[in-house]
Amino acid sequence: MLVLVINCGSSSVKYNLIETEDQRDVCKGVVERIGAVTSIVKHEPEGKKHTKTTQVIANHEEALQEIMNYLLNEKNEIISSPSDIKAVGHRVVHGGEMFKDSVLIDEDVTHAIEEAFDLAPLHNPNNLKGIEAARKHLPTIPHVAVFDTAFHHSLPAKAYLYGIPNRLYRRYKIRKYGFHGTSHYYVSRQYYKMIDKPVEETKVITCHLGNGASITAIDGGKSVDTSMGFTPLSGLVMGTRSGDLDPSILFYIMEKEELTMNSLHALLNRHSGLLGLSGYASDMRDLLEEAHNGDRRCQQAVDVFTNKVKQYIGSYIATLNGCDSIIFTAGIGENSAEIRELSLSGMDYLGIKIDPDKNSNAVRGKVQKISSDDSKTDVYVIPTNEELVIAIDAAKIAQATHQSPWL
Repeated sequence: MLVLVINCGSSSVKYNLIETEDQRDVCKGVVERIGAVTSIVKHEPEGKKHTKTTQVIANHEEALQEIMNYLLNEKNEIISSPSDIKAVGHRVVHGGEMFKDSVLIDEDVTHAIEEAFDLAPLHNPNNLKGIEAARKHLPTIPHVAVFDTAFHHSLPAKAYLYGIPNRLYRRYKIRKYGFHGTSHYYVSRQYYKMIDKPVEETKVITCHLGNGASITAIDGGKSVDTSMGFTPLSGLVMGTRSGDLDPSILFYIMEKEELTMNSLHALLNRHSGLLGLSGYASDMRDLLEEAHNGDRRCQQAVDVFTNKVKQYIGSYIATLNGCDSIIFTAGIGENSAEIRELSLSGMDYLGIKIDPDKNSNAVRGKVQKISSDDSKTDVYVIPTNEELVIAIDAAKIAQATHQSPWL
């Protein structure tokens, strides 16, 4: 069953055409710099020549048109008709309290996604643009929304409530929601396949470390706490996001800098985190390179990042009352041996030990155990595959609705 997975950003559309039966990418790609003078278009068909071109693409609808044109081009031999695609899965960051599972998209769903714009202003508006564009190009095919927040609906009240008047929760649903749910779900399930132990007896901490980053405590297969909160801004220090702050800092900054609410929002979401700390870059690879060359502020940014990761891991070991395994995933988590080492250094008291050779020799794209033989807690690198989770969910829901054109 072919499922097209769409992930829209403010100026990009990423896509994966996935065959769900054998869980492989038939074709994937991205349209970047939408609305700029020139856009970059990449297509990567399985087993065939990859292409990278520049075009003029004004909006998300034109980006989807470019993607469909490529998939339908006879020379590329990917699909022969739009009906070859049996479902479209859309990544949607924030589902609020309404969506505890993936859902078939209708007008009520799009309205609810729009209502959550304030909760994920950097993501939900762009996610909805992708949904609207894709539904225009593929109107007879089921479209499914898969929410980053869904996996975290198992959080207990003691984890999701904030210390503010409860009427604000009841009235406005101000609570911790958590994000990166598809990633935390996927890597934890990959781990369960490798162990000889009932899932109900496991205690796992998953570390999704990328430009956006979060950590989740998973007890018996269910998320019981996670670092991101009401929005994706809280928790770890990220590429351009501040992470956790003393709330009084916001009032202080607004007064001293004479900032508007919009300016403060931009400061915290786009100009803080690793970029703000270093004054140089938001990409961890660049920061590590400059830190090795003696740049003090880049080194401080790395130190703050890894220290916060360590703090969350330690607190979640307490939450879980133990830990069977710590799992690193996503761009930084999968690829930076140094960040993994720094994040777990000095935790010998808890029995967490990394094998330096296993850690440094971990191969990108492969599952690797990097803890030492005498470590009380296993440590793994497990590549994430959020697109596959979205594709499988979309396929199941499309089949269940009996609206798919092949049924």
